[in-house]
Amino acid sequence: MTDTAEAGAGGTPANITVTDDATMKRAVGAAAVGNITEWFDFGVYAYLATTIEANFFPPGPLAQVGVFAGFAVSFLVRPLGGLFFGPLGDRIGRTKVLSITVIMMAVGTFLLGFIPPYSAIGIWAPILLVLCRVVQGFSTGGEYAGAMTFIAEYSPDRRRGFFGSFLECGTFIGYALGATVATIIPLVSTPEFASTWAWRIPFFIALPLGIVGVYLRVKLEETPAFQTLLSESEEREGQQAGAGIKMLFTKYWPAMLTAGGLVVAWNITNYMLTSYMPTFLEDNVTATGGQAIDTTTSQIIQIVILWVAVFIIPALGLLSDRVGRKPLLLVGAVALVVLAFPMIYVLTLGSVPLVALGLGVMAVILILFSSTCPSTLPALFPTEVRYGGLSISFNIFVSAFAGTTSLIMTALVLGTGWGYWPAVYLIFAGIVGLVVLVKLKDPAGKPLLGSNPAVSTPEEARELAASGSATRG
Repeated sequence: MTDTAEAGAGGTPANITVTDDATMKRAVGAAAVGNITEWFDFGVYAYLATTIEANFFPPGPLAQVGVFAGFAVSFLVRPLGGLFFGPLGDRIGRTKVLSITVIMMAVGTFLLGFIPPYSAIGIWAPILLVLCRVVQGFSTGGEYAGAMTFIAEYSPDRRRGFFGSFLECGTFIGYALGATVATIIPLVSTPEFASTWAWRIPFFIALPLGIVGVYLRVKLEETPAFQTLLSESEEREGQQAGAGIKMLFTKYWPAMLTAGGLVVAWNITNYMLTSYMPTFLEDNVTATGGQAIDTTTSQIIQIVILWVAVFIIPALGLLSDRVGRKPLLLVGAVALVVLAFPMIYVLTLGSVPLVALGLGVMAVILILFSSTCPSTLPALFPTEVRYGGLSISFNIFVSAFAGTTSLIMTALVLGTGWGYWPAVYLIFAGIVGLVVLVKLKDPAGKPLLGSNPAVSTPEEARELAASGSATRG
């Protein structure tokens, strides 16, 4: 349970929120399962790109571009989803909106598995694929930023980095599960079954995952910060509909730009590794004069790296609670600039150990962002516009720069025959990250803006009150 300041339950000092470990674990699980569902789909789509190309598009040189255009289209509607679900979450609550987004995302993925192939319905195959991706993208526009808000508002101030990092564990688990299933199915089924129905099975799995997500989310109360906000403003429901968005673009635009810069650095790295590298290693390496390793071997390497990352991310989140978010983020941004070309170079040499090294270094850089950004970004906005601010800024910058990574890289690499465009894009991401980090105030250990201090135990609350530090963020 959570005890808020005003109640003073159990001797809790005024204006301090206490969140027990049991409630915190349920909150983390409820938030992470939606991320697992989302990234399970991304993993399946990336690793079945060749199969999707053969099933949904007519043969030809533009088929591969069409696959990644199908991937990218969901990002074109994500800002619309953010504009709709973000402010709605600031009005009616986090849990209600997150229950809607997770089931929408699961249904969109589930239906994709039923689309007949191009050979059966012609142009309707890619059209229906795009429609499913639009549903997924619209729901995702409110999902991830809402999940970040949800965990951040439940977390104690001194442990927000640790608990927030589990959201990204959900990302890596979902992607790794999707990649694992997509890799195993062709190995254990006949070629005929693999090319007709077996590849659809991973998409069907998304629906039960979504149902579990809805169940976990509706069982939780609203976050302590949102409950406090509601209790302080009885007229808020009628005032917030248009005021929140206006406030974001007039008062909090610097925070939105800061969030956007971190999102660019983080998510270009993310989509480069998880969405483009499977295609780069399978097709684009040889197309640009490099040497490729066996496709199954490269897939196994990437899957192993993803599973290892799941266990490292919480340790880095815990470290960020002790040393701060900014040092880890700075290391990640600098590493992108310095190591981008060496990483891509070793991937073109046809050596299994060197490919593992290149992908491993990219993964380490990624998790420096993944372990810290879920606790850094929510701290940029006050409670009354946090969900909306995160949703709008996150999705605008993801859609403009990160979600199109696979499409842009495929077009540039195949169009020019030069295999180092990924390195150039990673350097760009690192520079953007460094620019916004210069003025970032480290939020580690501090209350969220507009929220009461949050602690883990009543004893910690009393100590905080006695020290005179129990002030709002």
